[in-house]
Amino acid sequence: MHHRYPLHIHISTLFLALILLVCGVLGGIGYQLSSKLLEESAADLTARISRAALLEMRRIIEPAEVATRLLSLQRVTSATSLKERLDSLEFMRQALDSSPALSSLYVGYDNGDFFLVGRVGHGSASEAARAPAGANYVVQSIERVGAAPRGRFIYLDAALQTLRDDDRPDYAAAYDPRDRIWYTEGQASPTQVKTPPYLFFSSRRVGTTLASRAGGGRSVVGADILLDTLGKSLAGQKVTPGSEMVLVNAQGYVLAHEDVSRMVLASPESDGKPSLARIDELAVPVLVPLLAVVRQMQGQEAAYALGVKVGGNEWRVSVNRLMLEGVPPLYLVTAIPENELMAGALQVIRQSAAATLLVLLLSIPLTWLLAQSISQSLRRLASEAEAIRHFEFSRPIVLESSIKEVTELALTMDGMKRTIHRFLDINQTVAAEQNFDRLLPRLLADTLSASGTRAGVLYLAEASQLNPAVALDDNGSVLAGELPSLDVAHAGPLLGAALAEGIARAGRLQPEDLDSLGYRGLATANLAQTSHAMAVPLCNRKNELVGAMILLSETETDSHRLSFVKALSGSAAVSLESKALIKAQKDLFEAFIQLIAAAIDAKSPYTGGHCARVPELTKMLAHAACAARCGPYQDFQLSEDDWEVLHVAAWLHDCGKVTTPEYVVDKATKLETIHDRIHEVRMRFEVLKRDAEISSLQAMAAGKDAETVRCQLAAELQQLDEDFAFVARCNEGGEFMAPESIDRLQAIAARTWLRTLDDRIGISHEEKLRKARTPCSALPVAEALLADKPEHLIARQAQDRMPENNRWGFRMQVPPLLYNRGELYNLSVARGTLSTEERYKINEHIVQTLVMLSQLPFPRHLRQVPEIAGGHHEKMDGSGYPRQLRREQMSPLARMMAIADIFEALTAVDRPYKKGKTLSEALAIMSRMQQEQHIDPELFALFLRAGVYLDYAQRFMQPEQVDAVDVEALLAATLRWPPAV
Repeated sequence: MHHRYPLHIHISTLFLALILLVCGVLGGIGYQLSSKLLEESAADLTARISRAALLEMRRIIEPAEVATRLLSLQRVTSATSLKERLDSLEFMRQALDSSPALSSLYVGYDNGDFFLVGRVGHGSASEAARAPAGANYVVQSIERVGAAPRGRFIYLDAALQTLRDDDRPDYAAAYDPRDRIWYTEGQASPTQVKTPPYLFFSSRRVGTTLASRAGGGRSVVGADILLDTLGKSLAGQKVTPGSEMVLVNAQGYVLAHEDVSRMVLASPESDGKPSLARIDELAVPVLVPLLAVVRQMQGQEAAYALGVKVGGNEWRVSVNRLMLEGVPPLYLVTAIPENELMAGALQVIRQSAAATLLVLLLSIPLTWLLAQSISQSLRRLASEAEAIRHFEFSRPIVLESSIKEVTELALTMDGMKRTIHRFLDINQTVAAEQNFDRLLPRLLADTLSASGTRAGVLYLAEASQLNPAVALDDNGSVLAGELPSLDVAHAGPLLGAALAEGIARAGRLQPEDLDSLGYRGLATANLAQTSHAMAVPLCNRKNELVGAMILLSETETDSHRLSFVKALSGSAAVSLESKALIKAQKDLFEAFIQLIAAAIDAKSPYTGGHCARVPELTKMLAHAACAARCGPYQDFQLSEDDWEVLHVAAWLHDCGKVTTPEYVVDKATKLETIHDRIHEVRMRFEVLKRDAEISSLQAMAAGKDAETVRCQLAAELQQLDEDFAFVARCNEGGEFMAPESIDRLQAIAARTWLRTLDDRIGISHEEKLRKARTPCSALPVAEALLADKPEHLIARQAQDRMPENNRWGFRMQVPPLLYNRGELYNLSVARGTLSTEERYKINEHIVQTLVMLSQLPFPRHLRQVPEIAGGHHEKMDGSGYPRQLRREQMSPLARMMAIADIFEALTAVDRPYKKGKTLSEALAIMSRMQQEQHIDPELFALFLRAGVYLDYAQRFMQPEQVDAVDVEALLAATLRWPPAV
């Protein structure tokens, strides 16, 4: 997964990386240059030290050389006795004082005598201890007079006064100058000679000896020079504190070192006598491997440098050869620890790192501020882009940046934002407008506004014609009826070319084009004079022409505006097509609604206007609720979608009646089914009357008294007439059936009549199956005058049963039989003409309404249609049907429809089973119903107070039904909701 970071992080990181890189490179280069400079400086310093060491040696030796030459000219060189030799003591003391490094001056004679003047303390430690206090000088003398040589040590103070004179016979016996190298070399050389530095015998100190022949060859003058100061000089010139500097000879013996104590060892090679230490014997690890280097340099280059690693530490080593006249080459070895040598470079690095860190620390806020300054504008643009992504166009993009590209991007984005905003506004306007007729002028007006044009015409395509749907002049007035329709093939040069190519075109309209197309009235004088126009064909998804637009402008159309209009035209065309399809579907849906309602009303001539009148009355009550400025409905309002819901629900509120048998809906008498069975009953009474007359004639023929028989016949016929008249009255169902009336029916039913014909022939297959439930009786058979036979019972099939826990929530008591057509059973109906089964069948229409409507895929805004349409038989106390809803469970629209349905049913004059009530009678009944919590009392009060009842009566009721109504009395009796318990 790729991680993405903000621009200011990238800029800050880049700047900081560049700073680190530059500082790192500069630091590295500085380190390299410093290292190289330090190395070169170290090499130069080592060379200077070598030259300084050489100069130091010369500074030490040259005064001694002068003193030796001067001494060779003194009389002491030819003196034969100590006394004569002491005459030169002052000269020799001055010579010693002239050179601190000069240890002693002496003369060796060819007879073995020896005369030396030296400093006290420059000899051995034991001799220094023997010297008396205050002694500064010592005279060492050997005289070989007689058989035994005499040796003497004379100690002198600073004034050359004798402090003590010691005889040293052992000294004379042990020392003979003629055996010394300095004597032999000086005697053999006509010039002054120098010995290589060596360890002095007496003082155990390193030095060199100068010798020069004197006294006509009878003596040799010498001088001892100590090189101690050379070691100190080297120590003072160390490159670093940990450096090691050693002066060695070609054999590697140490001649000068800062630690003099390490230079003299008791070497096994000299039988335990003190000797000079080699360079590898100084107990300095880095110097150990350099002995071989020194020995290899003989006869080679004058300087040599190498690196040595000892104990994990790197050393820079240089070996420089020193050439001193008259002395074999000497070598100055310098070893410098690299960490100390590079300390300066490392310090440079540290300083550079510190400077880098300082620059970095200072750069971080500065870089951050700079990056924020740069990225702030881009972040704002990103925020604006995000706002565009979320379709937020509330504010323009205003951004001033010092970066030209950012400002240009901001201007471009602002233009894009405004374009998208205009585009979406138009699309939203088109999408939001549900009314197709209102959509057309709005679409044209928005297009004119977005495109910057002044006037225009919107045509709709129909077959090969373009019919002007709406036109707007440059004052915004709507004009359309004055424009002629255009033939697609002859739509003028500009529009015709656009239609032929299927794309928007821009151009100028000629004056004759304005006249022929009827556009002259759309434009002002200035607009008509310029006549710039855009012709925009509107094509649907199938590239079929659905319309066209002509947009008039005072200025010439540029390519950007034309492109925008092209893009807009596609959306407009799709919207037009969609809205046209929606309108067509709504029109079709409305036609189906009207068709269903008409079919229901046409099904029964006695309910011919019910499905049409209930919607009108419901809407009248809804308008009254919306117009209320006080009371419980003062805040009640309906949206356009709500009105559509109410319209559809009201027209379909009885759609379930298409499943109700017509004879049940129109049943006017108790015995009526497909026909009124009272006629069969009448015929049975006629048969009984004929039977009675036949019986009377037979009786008279048999000789009975004719008058008596006639009287009995008349009484019987009268009884039959009265019984039939009673049965006929019961069949009408106009009165309540008292128990005594039912008893009389049963008594009448007990009478029989004689059937001589088979009742199972000439009937339908279904009726045969029902009669087959009982055995066939032999003819003739006595039949009850009124009977409840098994074949009268029609069973309820499984599909007609309603589960208790049904998904619609129906809570109705379902009779076990679908129909019971028993004659006595139907005539015994207590009130009205409908039996329990038939009453349920009538009520079941609302069940079927809900079932049918709930199965329709209503759009979201129409999903309340089933609830409103199926609630007009519910009661406010929950005793209604089919779901026993209470008032709070019903929407206001459903409660309105319940009132409308009841009022229309009470006042309708086209019902076969009752007469239409007058206005006062209907309202009185409804007042009792609201008191019994059958209808909504608040809506009933609104129904009265707003005069809805009267408006309806004047439109739909007979004049004789419209009587006076005491509205105040009815309102006073109106129940307050919720009712007191």
